[in-house]
Amino acid sequence: MKLLKNLYDAYGRGDIRTVIGAMSPDIRWHQADSNPYNITGEAVVGPDAILSNVLTELGTRWEDFTFHPKTFHGAGDSVIVEGRYKGTYKATGKSMDAQACHVWDVEDGKLTRFQQYVDTAKLRNVVMGAG
Repeated sequence: MKLLKNLYDAYGRGDIRTVIGAMSPDIRWHQADSNPYNITGEAVVGPDAILSNVLTELGTRWEDFTFHPKTFHGAGDSVIVEGRYKGTYKATGKSMDAQACHVWDVEDGKLTRFQQYVDTAKLRNVVMGAG
């Protein structure tokens, strides 16, 4: 759990390189179903693809996008993190405060898998400008 706490702190400081450096070369990143960023429904594989297709997109399209972790739960080789996404989507000017959950698999000190769960209706309303 300490690894994940440190990585969320690094992400909050904008230290994306530390986060990417903690990923295994074949990490599989799964976005929640119906997430507007989950275009193909397939996992994003590898740190470089995650950086360009997920993290850079968030940094470019959102103002002050953050994930605020509230609780960390150890589950064997997995860590479950409950928290909230906050930020303003630049294209619509809409703000978001959405419940989310992350499930990380860790092997030999490296992140091997990420699964996101989020209030996708709220996310889609902010991104698409509805509601």
